[in-house]
Amino acid sequence: MLLTLAVSGYRSLRDLVLPLERLTVVTGANGSGKSSLYRSVRLLADVAQGHTVAALAREGGLSSTLWAGPEGFSRAMKRGEAPVQGTLRRESVALRLGFSEEDFGYAIDLGLPKPSTSLFARDPEIKAEALWAGEVLRRGNALASRRGPSVQALDDQTGERRTLLTGLPSFESMMTHAADPRGAPEVLALRERMRAWRFYDHLRTDEAAPARRPQVGTRTHALASDGSDFPAALQTLREIGDTRAFDAAVSDAFPGSAVEVEAAEGVFAVTMRQHGLLRPLRAAELSDGTLRYLLLAVALLSPRPPPLLVLNEPETSLHPSLLPALARLIAAAAARGQVLVVSHARPLLEALAVESACLRLALYKTLGETLAGKPGPDGALVPLERPRWTWPQR
Repeated sequence: MLLTLAVSGYRSLRDLVLPLERLTVVTGANGSGKSSLYRSVRLLADVAQGHTVAALAREGGLSSTLWAGPEGFSRAMKRGEAPVQGTLRRESVALRLGFSEEDFGYAIDLGLPKPSTSLFARDPEIKAEALWAGEVLRRGNALASRRGPSVQALDDQTGERRTLLTGLPSFESMMTHAADPRGAPEVLALRERMRAWRFYDHLRTDEAAPARRPQVGTRTHALASDGSDFPAALQTLREIGDTRAFDAAVSDAFPGSAVEVEAAEGVFAVTMRQHGLLRPLRAAELSDGTLRYLLLAVALLSPRPPPLLVLNEPETSLHPSLLPALARLIAAAAARGQVLVVSHARPLLEALAVESACLRLALYKTLGETLAGKPGPDGALVPLERPRWTWPQR
């Protein structure tokens, strides 16, 4: 389970270190930085896939995603007694992402590229990486580290550090190139754990959504991030997952209804029977909210729960009456794996507080910087105790 999430230099997240629990709910006003936090976790997941540089390019490149404010704020700036202005920079320009679990921690430092004649000169460079044992990086507990093009790993037999790789390109991570069970087994273990993280923020329910159409079905243990393999994922859940839990989730939201998968020559189609109707409705006939709830139910009841499941504004398109049922689904998923929810829907937040013990974090902005607090009993924000955190050195 992730215990700490750290982001530095990404959009409004100048220097944010957050504690995480089994179920963590992040809320805040529009523009407070919720989407930036969600994207930063996705960028971390992209590291394990080898897609971080490409993902940053899709956001406009490193220069457009970096923190746009000063390196730090003086006391006078914070009190409003002095204008916000740049000061003499003490550290290198960097976008840094990291997390820690009970057993391992990982961080990556991306910076501006060196001047060159390459047409890819806008691509960020990976300046440093570290994977360590325990919650906090300290001198001596790094299991694998990368500075520039060189990767070193701790030898289990001798306890000494040895060079694992040299000449690693600046656009490739040690997480994809040093994941060798013979050389750095911890890198391989953590990479596969990160690759199993799942994100749901764009479950398509529009008229042309693939989830509305019959599809050739193959065993699918995890719903795709856009819900495109809905029929196959639902049937897989029915055959090797908790069918009773899914049926209960449908009945909880739509009393008297039942959802089935019909198959003809390998082509799967989802149908839904509703009380009072003479025939089942095809997925193409379902409302956006009904389809979205069913997609979330399949994602949250996956027969192979991920180590981390992240939901971004799952309440979209849902009628408020469905949010208590969704909260019960999320609470059930948190009992099987870690769940991070980003939302600003008060009814969902209140329902989650009733269904499960969760850590609620509220984001807000001061001088353009995203900060975090905990809502107190009277609704006022209580300052958040910052977890211990150390970034790897370049």
